[in-house]
Amino acid sequence: MKTADVRRHDLVEAACRVLAEQGVAGASVRAICAEAGVSPGLLRHYFDGVDALIAAAYEAVGDRIDAALEAAVAAAGPAPRARLSAYLAASFQPPVLDPQLLATWLAFWSLVKVDPRIGAIHQRSYAAYRARLEELLAACAPGLDARLAAIGLTAVVDGLWLELCLDPSVFTPAEAEAIADRLLGGWLD
Repeated sequence: MKTADVRRHDLVEAACRVLAEQGVAGASVRAICAEAGVSPGLLRHYFDGVDALIAAAYEAVGDRIDAALEAAVAAAGPAPRARLSAYLAASFQPPVLDPQLLATWLAFWSLVKVDPRIGAIHQRSYAAYRARLEELLAACAPGLDARLAAIGLTAVVDGLWLELCLDPSVFTPAEAEAIADRLLGGWLD
C-alpha cells in the first residue's frame, strides 16, 4: 500500500507529465488522475484542486533543479571559480537539460502572469537562484556588483537552456557552457 507522501508525489509527477504532453489546457483533474492511475477524488484529498497541484508541481520541479545545481557545486570542490562555473554549467547537463522538463517549464511560465500562486513561486524560485548565483559570484570577486552580474548571467543561461532544449542541433551543451563561462569571465576579469 502506498503512503500518503508517495501518492502525493505520484500526483505531482503525473501533473508534470500531463503539463509536458498536453500543456496547461490539458491539465485537468481527469487527465492528471488518469496519468497517475487514481480516482479524481484522490487528487481532491491531497490538494485543494488542480491549481494547487500545479503549484506543488512547480515547486517540486524547482526543488529538483536546485538539487541538481547544488550537486554540481558540491562536486566542483572548494575553488570559488570552479563552483561558480559548475553552477552555471549544470543547466546544460541532465537532469536540467531535458526537453520534457522544458515542456513542463513552459507550461509553468505560461501561468506566471495569470495565476498569482504560480507567479509567487516563480518570483521566489528565481530570487533564490539569483541569490545563490550572487553568493558564488561574490566569493570569486568581492568588489563585483554581483546583483547585476547574476541578473545578466541568469538571462543568458535561461536563453541558452531554452534554445538548447528546443533544438540541440544548433549548438552543443559544451558550447553553451563555454558561452556562459566566457560571459562569466567578462564579469570577473
